[in-house]
Amino acid sequence: MTKPLDIIKLALKDIGVLGVGQTPLAEDTNDSFTRLNQMLAQWNRKRWLIYHLTTHGLTSTGATSYTVGPGGDYDIPRPDKIESAFFRQLVQSQPNQIDYPLEQLFSREDYNNISLKSLTSFSSYYFYDSGYPLGTLYPWPVPQASIYAVHITVKSVLTEFTSLTQDIDFPPEYMAALEWNLAQRLAIGYGKPVPPDVKAMAVDSLNVLRSSNYQIARLIIPRSLIRPGVYNPYSDQIR
Repeated sequence: MTKPLDIIKLALKDIGVLGVGQTPLAEDTNDSFTRLNQMLAQWNRKRWLIYHLTTHGLTSTGATSYTVGPGGDYDIPRPDKIESAFFRQLVQSQPNQIDYPLEQLFSREDYNNISLKSLTSFSSYYFYDSGYPLGTLYPWPVPQASIYAVHITVKSVLTEFTSLTQDIDFPPEYMAALEWNLAQRLAIGYGKPVPPDVKAMAVDSLNVLRSSNYQIARLIIPRSLIRPGVYNPYSDQIR
């Protein structure tokens, strides 16, 4: 399997820093390894560069909020955002548990506009505060304890590399994207102009990932914007 050191050597050759049969210096290798992990960290914030979404559920305890991140109520890598969420009825719905989609409140200001934040009832909305090191999920109204579960869908994580010789466990199409996009960053680091062919290959490799990963959800129009029909003044009817 391909290893981070393989990607680094190819990227250095692509920008003319490393020749055939040459071995990079330890400092060059370490700096390139750091930039490779920096690139991965930024890729993790782009939905179209992530090849998988995961869904995680948590039974309500009656709390107004739940932490999201390592060691939190949702013990997962901290997401920068929640892609979607739904509300599952656990009690009196066996064996067919019913899910209800939750509508997202996109800002703290929207959540602050709720007058009674501790209202306990059937949840309809959620707000996610992407704090660090733990994010915080606020379902509203507050779901009753043990009766309901709140499920969140988040991007998977492109795991940071821990060594130069570990196997890269990514889909095969990611190898070219790692090489050519790292080459661009390394060229800048060495004070060299990015070769046009390197730039073109970097763009093409990202477009491949975009076309294979990106999923566009169906457009949903808020009910308040949907009118029952068009009024016909001649027939005095709505169609």
